[in-house]
Amino acid sequence: MHSCFIQLISAPRLLLVIASLLASMTFTECGSRSGQADVPPPPAELPPAIPAAEPVLLYNGLGTSSSDVSAVEAILANLGVGYTTADSVQLNAMSEPLLGGYKLLIIPGGNSITIGQNLTAATAAAIRGAVQDYGVHYLGICAGAFFGGYSVYNGVNLTAGVSFDFYADEFKGIHLEPVEISLPNNAPLDVYWQDGPQLSGWGAVVARFPDGTPAIVEGQSGKGFVIFTGVHLEAPENWRGSMSFTTPVAVDLAYAETVIKAVLNGTPLPHF
Repeated sequence: MHSCFIQLISAPRLLLVIASLLASMTFTECGSRSGQADVPPPPAELPPAIPAAEPVLLYNGLGTSSSDVSAVEAILANLGVGYTTADSVQLNAMSEPLLGGYKLLIIPGGNSITIGQNLTAATAAAIRGAVQDYGVHYLGICAGAFFGGYSVYNGVNLTAGVSFDFYADEFKGIHLEPVEISLPNNAPLDVYWQDGPQLSGWGAVVARFPDGTPAIVEGQSGKGFVIFTGVHLEAPENWRGSMSFTTPVAVDLAYAETVIKAVLNGTPLPHF
């Protein structure tokens, strides 16, 4: 009787101990093995940027117009801004930290499809990372604007999926003409346009085409400042040929300098 009495008293206690252990195991499994909630690891730190010898990287590879590269070089020289050029092979070989050492990347006019087809997907991603993560600024001129947006032709996609279409006169069979763009705080400018985009859907509008669509836009893409232009402000006198412009070439070139200084310094231009 005495022994049976002890067993009767101990069994409930044994059940309580087992229940307590099971509860402890159950709550522990909801978190980590130590009983604390799982904490995601901190994001990986970016490798440091590799300082560049000059502040500007100007792309002159396959798909760019050599005459537009020269026109941009003339503007940079007039401003006294140092630059380095990179062709397709050189740009494809550049890492994101190497690109991150520049202050500004300029992709000039030409053929955006050819530009994209001669740069790798890794290069497009490295350019995007240099802009958005390292804070490199980006100037896309005509083809460079197409390439800087979303494009199936290996576009950089600084626009979170926004792609650009041609200015309306392209669909009228016009490929080259003077176009008057309107500015918010200045007189209109008659500028050189050749198969360039209108830039609806992204950024703040700096200038408008005659039909009201954006001719120049600006905005942030991650840490970087971006300006896209669908017109060639940098076009020299010899591009004009027999076409008649109401704005002197010196005025257009002066505004080209204004735009390049703004994007170089990450300073927004007046916008609508």
